[in-house]
Amino acid sequence: MATHLLPFLPWLLAVWGLTEVLCLARLWRTGRSVRVDWIGGLWALPGRYLHDVHDVVGRRPAAARMHMVAAGGLLGGSVLLALGVVPGLAMARPYWGVVALAFACALAGAVLVARRRVPVRPASLSGGRFLWLPLWLGLHETGVLLVAFAGVLRPELPLGGVGLALAALGGGFLVWRLRDAPLRHAVAGALGLALHPRPGRFGGGRDTGLRPLDLDAPLLGVGVPADFPWTTLVSFDACVQCGRCEEACPANAAGQRLNPKRLIQDLSAAMRPPGTAPAYAGSPHPGIATPGHGGAQAPVIGRDAMIHPDTLWACTTCRACVHECPMMIEHVDAVIALRRYQTLECGAPPEKAAPLLTALRQADDPGARPPAARTDFAAGLDLRVLGEGEATDLLLWLGEGAYDLRHGRTLRALVRLLQRAGIDFAVLGAEERDCGDLARRLGDEATFQRLARANIATLATRRFRRIVTADPHALQVLSNEYPDFGGNYTVLHHTALLEELVRAGRLVPVRPVAGRVTFHDPCYLARYNGGTEAPRAVLTRIVREPVEMARHGERAMCCGGGGGSPFADVPGARRIPDLRMQQARNVGAELVAVACPGCAAMLEGVTGARPEVRDIAELLLAAVEDTP
Repeated sequence: MATHLLPFLPWLLAVWGLTEVLCLARLWRTGRSVRVDWIGGLWALPGRYLHDVHDVVGRRPAAARMHMVAAGGLLGGSVLLALGVVPGLAMARPYWGVVALAFACALAGAVLVARRRVPVRPASLSGGRFLWLPLWLGLHETGVLLVAFAGVLRPELPLGGVGLALAALGGGFLVWRLRDAPLRHAVAGALGLALHPRPGRFGGGRDTGLRPLDLDAPLLGVGVPADFPWTTLVSFDACVQCGRCEEACPANAAGQRLNPKRLIQDLSAAMRPPGTAPAYAGSPHPGIATPGHGGAQAPVIGRDAMIHPDTLWACTTCRACVHECPMMIEHVDAVIALRRYQTLECGAPPEKAAPLLTALRQADDPGARPPAARTDFAAGLDLRVLGEGEATDLLLWLGEGAYDLRHGRTLRALVRLLQRAGIDFAVLGAEERDCGDLARRLGDEATFQRLARANIATLATRRFRRIVTADPHALQVLSNEYPDFGGNYTVLHHTALLEELVRAGRLVPVRPVAGRVTFHDPCYLARYNGGTEAPRAVLTRIVREPVEMARHGERAMCCGGGGGSPFADVPGARRIPDLRMQQARNVGAELVAVACPGCAAMLEGVTGARPEVRDIAELLLAAVEDTP
């Protein structure tokens, strides 16, 4: 009897689960309406799940094996079991043998799920209902196995009835209140992947540029959960609370008031009516507790709201959380949407950032410095300024760091290298405005768009083949965000150009750099733009003993200088650059090579005994000139 009844169980659970999904859908639809490509998204879903998601999951082989047998066994076995309603199929012993094999894999997966949290749960993994998940999985899968054995070993075993009861009990608990249970991530995750706001991320792409804000819209940014697009609300419920973002976040590591996993759970809870959100059972935001008052029309940010302002402004926008998230959630997009509302609608940026934004609005520079002073670093160098209507092969974008004496040394080295290689290049001089990166990351989209359009208008009056910059933040804005406003350029980071010149023999290193040298990957070069190989190719040619920090490449730790974080002044137990410099000390580095003015400033600000910090351009110049 059990073998005849069990195939109907997946169908009953599916109907029950559908009612729970409809409850979730009512929550999601409180969000703002957006147009979605249902057909294209659903068609792309299998590839996104099997390729992109599992590429992220596979960075931890043990977790990948667990997910493969637990999710694959349960899903595949459930489909097979559901097919048992086909007349005569449930009478076939081979059919039950295949079902038994699938659920044996699933049961092994349930054991692996349990081993992740029992007997000791890592701090980054959530507890609560997640602790019960392997039990309900195990009951359901054990029950199906017992019935499957009965179907193979005819006459039917007495345990078939017990198996049916266990399968129904475990399956019922898995589906019960699915809207708040751990498995809701499976439903929301599949929908979130199909309707992802950044389809360009899949199939090996990146798509890291911030989306433009319609400044004529009645509301700028996100103030309440209902202001988010409904597809974004779906993505918040896709979070499986694996804690990878928590472990990768530099602000969290420094004890600042941000835990990206808790942030996403706060946003998930915020869309729900007060008192109905599932209890959070993971690590909190460091050093802060919020009352957690939610509701679709309740303010998200505030000292008495769901998320404390310090949590919002602690983010460095480094995208480490996004890069590590197996559900492809866009944490940074959510942070920027909330910042835009705080800055543009509430006039409430961080206190120390307000004067910088005012200066950007009034003087096109966060320090209100004169435009003509941007080229002061080049005193004594023959630096050509590109006039209106003139042409050059390469346009050197100096960036905000040109006013800084430290970055001025990098730019001088870069200019001398370009001159030595015989490159036809020039700068805009006083006509170059701030690129707008700082304004945009602090939520001042209006100032960013004004600066972007002004710079694009200036560039339209000059002729050049490529732009090169030593600032990864300018690289990101010019190459990935200006196109939304009509500025389409070929933009290189200076390490990519230097690697090109070294490879072509136009720059020939003759004096290698002594000692152990490690490279600190800038977030906006590595994670945002995939620029990890060129700097290492240059260093390989000039460094005798290169070493890698434990976190490097696209998984490198942030220096703490992005997203306006240095001006937010959020308290923490330690400073992010101190943590990063300690990672350099751990590998015995005597010198840290950098490729970003912000990284140089943050790492050189570390006090006490530490490795020397020098830009790759400075190191290469010394190597080709045979001078210390």
